[in-house]
Amino acid sequence: MTRDGVIEVNETQQIAQRISQREQDADFQKTPEQQAAQDAAAQLDPIATDAAPLPHLPVAPAREDTATAERVIERLEGAQTRKASKKAVQKAQRESAAGARSSRLQFTDEERSTPELGKYIEKSDKAADRLDAVRAAIPKEKKLVRERTFDEATGKGKTRLRFEEHDKPPGFKEKHNPLSRPAQEAGIFVHNKVHSVEKDNSGVEGAHKSEETAEKAAKYGARKVKEGYRSHKLKPYRAAAKAEKAAQKANANYLYQKALHDNPQIAASNPFSRYMQKQRIKKQYAKTVKAQGAKAVKNAAENTRKAAKKTAEGTKKAIAFVGRHPAGVCIAIGALLLFIMISSALSSCGAMFSGMINGIVGTSYTSEDADLVAVENNYAALETDLQRRIDNIERDNPGYDEYRYDLDSIGHNPHELASYLTALLQTYTPATAQAEIQRIFELQYTLTLTEEVEIRYRTETSTDPDTGETTTEEVPYEYFILNIKLENKPISELAPGLLTPEQLEMFRVYLETSGNKPLIFGGGSPDGNPSEDLSGVQLVNGTRPGNTAVVDRAKSQVGNVGGQPYWSWYGFNSRVEWCACFVSWCYNQAGKSEPRFAACQSQGVPWFQSRGQWGARGYENIAPGDAIFFDWDGDGSADHVGLVIGTDGQRVYTVEGNSGDACKIKSYPLDYGCIKGYGLMNWN
Repeated sequence: MTRDGVIEVNETQQIAQRISQREQDADFQKTPEQQAAQDAAAQLDPIATDAAPLPHLPVAPAREDTATAERVIERLEGAQTRKASKKAVQKAQRESAAGARSSRLQFTDEERSTPELGKYIEKSDKAADRLDAVRAAIPKEKKLVRERTFDEATGKGKTRLRFEEHDKPPGFKEKHNPLSRPAQEAGIFVHNKVHSVEKDNSGVEGAHKSEETAEKAAKYGARKVKEGYRSHKLKPYRAAAKAEKAAQKANANYLYQKALHDNPQIAASNPFSRYMQKQRIKKQYAKTVKAQGAKAVKNAAENTRKAAKKTAEGTKKAIAFVGRHPAGVCIAIGALLLFIMISSALSSCGAMFSGMINGIVGTSYTSEDADLVAVENNYAALETDLQRRIDNIERDNPGYDEYRYDLDSIGHNPHELASYLTALLQTYTPATAQAEIQRIFELQYTLTLTEEVEIRYRTETSTDPDTGETTTEEVPYEYFILNIKLENKPISELAPGLLTPEQLEMFRVYLETSGNKPLIFGGGSPDGNPSEDLSGVQLVNGTRPGNTAVVDRAKSQVGNVGGQPYWSWYGFNSRVEWCACFVSWCYNQAGKSEPRFAACQSQGVPWFQSRGQWGARGYENIAPGDAIFFDWDGDGSADHVGLVIGTDGQRVYTVEGNSGDACKIKSYPLDYGCIKGYGLMNWN
């Protein structure tokens, strides 16, 4: 018996002849079971014995025993082969399933060596590792599946059952107690019976109320336990969903940065264009993964790169074509405009309007107006408290010879704060934004008190009582100084370090458009009419003297466009809605350090009202130099402020900054509904 089967040896001719029908299998290693079976078969083979064969004995029985042993070996080998094949198939299926679920991008060596992309590649890899880890933590279950195979030896198909490991679905079903409803009905019946008699017995009533309270507490506790149990069971699935979302976001960010790297002209566009480009890339990435599965993830970067490159090349060719054929392009544009005008008149007005509305919505503050103003007021209150601390430093820190102040201005751009919070929190309320405005306030303002001691000398004169001689000398002494320093970092400088690249782009978009609500924080007047002429106007002064010098100073600024130097004097490093800055600047030019405010409703109105210097609409004794506040939309919040020139008995005349982004002279009826009130300046 050999590996190739049963061998018959001719003793006369010394020729070995293979008599088994088993095919050679030189590549398969025998197992111990196979070897034992082969040894048993060899013992049955008469050729393997030392005794000489008997010519007259039949050989059929020996060959029958050999065939039995051969079948045993074949069955053992077949079982081993099937077992190994089954394990290989299961391993391949597991690897395939893991690969199908993976959200990992594939990066080339060139991409990994690019410094501009390194950070985003690292974030993508970390997000993918995190996703794989949380997916592995999801509970597993084994499902019995039917597998159809083909046996080449027999030429027949076979059906086998095997177990496959799958993620357990997140479904959570509570067991229903069939007695719960009857028990509830019985409890209600008992309570009703007790209620019917408890009015006659205060003791029963008190005990019954205590019992009901205990039952409610028990039900509440049981419900919370069930909710906690359910939350605990669903925790791995929540973690997996969160990790998958983070991985997709990291991959989309990388694809966007890769598009910027490959197409520099995208980076040179305006913030809104870059934002829309990024949204298109993210949408395309999500669409590709959803349509083709995770197999498309490894090709997503290449597809995005090709798409961005194609777009850039098309843009470049278009620009070159325009340079070669300017006249033809102008004619084509004119014809296109004419066609658009005709088409829009017929059918496209709705679509164009819808697109415009979508653009406006995408760049607008998402929070309610009342919440925007309330959060702004809360931030202004923090600034007011800071100013109060600075004003009371000498009182709270007595005993110093000198107080030295190095103070930046206290104030912020309300639209910077709203843009930051919208980019970070999307939709917010005073409650949800409180922690964040406290954090950003502490980062914006840094107040430090430093004690300094100087050795100074003073001249002292002394007289000798015996001789009467007078002498002078320089005597050293300690001179105590308290240095007060306030640093103000604008929110626009803090935003890059606090926001993600995507959030930072949205912050810049909101700031550029003022959230499409430029007047919500008292930004100015939308009036585009020219400045009025005061010729022939006879002003009637009241009993209050006012201050004509500040009015003359304000009138000298008529014609200014853009608000420079008023907002820069206040401390802003870029243009803001500057009507309040203009009024504060005029008061400062007249020698008044207060009031100083950059927002109408949150700063200006409270300053006057808290000091009893406020007059509502219809106040008759207004004077030159008083502040006049306007409420354009009638919501009770001041939207605009100017300076009163005077009144002729019928109308009030004003000087206003940021009236259509310019300084203008305006007038209104004394009973004009948009006048919120007057800030009265007590000049004496």
